[in-house]
Amino acid sequence: MASLPLLPALEPRLIGIARMAAQGESLREGHNVEYFTLPVRSLLNRCETKGRMPFSWTINPYRGCEFGCKYCYARYTHEFMEMRDGIAFEQQIYVKQHAADLLRQELRQVKFDESIAIGSATDPYQPAERRYEITRGILEVFAARQNFSLGIISKSNLILRDLDLLKAVAEHNHFGVTITITTLNVDLARILEPRAPRPDMRLEAVRQLHKAGLRVSVNCAPVLPGITDSVRELESLVRAVAEIGPIRVNVIPLYLRPCSAVVFMPFLEREFPELAANYRERYGHTAYLPKSYGKRISELMEKLRKKYGLEGVRRGREARVPITTETQLTLF
Repeated sequence: MASLPLLPALEPRLIGIARMAAQGESLREGHNVEYFTLPVRSLLNRCETKGRMPFSWTINPYRGCEFGCKYCYARYTHEFMEMRDGIAFEQQIYVKQHAADLLRQELRQVKFDESIAIGSATDPYQPAERRYEITRGILEVFAARQNFSLGIISKSNLILRDLDLLKAVAEHNHFGVTITITTLNVDLARILEPRAPRPDMRLEAVRQLHKAGLRVSVNCAPVLPGITDSVRELESLVRAVAEIGPIRVNVIPLYLRPCSAVVFMPFLEREFPELAANYRERYGHTAYLPKSYGKRISELMEKLRKKYGLEGVRRGREARVPITTETQLTLF
């Protein structure tokens, strides 16, 4: 096997997570994606904006995400490791070592009224999970515990691999699953989320999770102005979900951090050049869309939920899941 590329030599200025990342051992490489070990000291991360989000703690089994979603806000997390190239987030994936053992030790910090979100800054069922099973190990810990409030969010149908384990977690804990489906248009999804499972595969995962009796919701996120926010686009998703059962559909407008914009804007100019000027104007000085936009999308979704009999479906404490993965987003 050809020798694997090494990270740059350790520099004296690297500290904390950046130092540990630089010391990570290369595991393997494939289609321009390389995996490294990450010898972390902690797995639980406290959410510093408690009260603004439906969870108090986050767990991310990996750093980086291979799906390569063009709009991904979480690219900034690689900056903590002194990696400023936005593409590195999807090409250098860090596998957290000893995750399950760390979690067992740290769960004593979680109070009864606090909830945990798994997958707030990386997809816990990205391709790396097939081999390294870090997420599975975390779920095994919760399956042996009770009375925790937690949720998991993913774009991958690989979650069905752990269906029995998810049911075991739900048996004695307050547990919910969120599947993100940005669009049902396969061709559009292929360019927006190039290495994520097709939307029909995710929809089937929703069906199987619901059939298994798990509390499941769907994130239509992010909603992209002029691309995925038409009545036709949103209605097709709500209708498809309603055909499965009484499942909550949430919408989250695009949040465009600077670290995301350096990847997203060139993509937009290449694939949707007619929208580029509008986006530059909207996001030139802020990462948020105007409140009026959120209000319009929220009202549209309420009408669609009512039309398809989903207006009474609420999230509830039992399904306390990471509805959004950015702590400053407004929840619509």
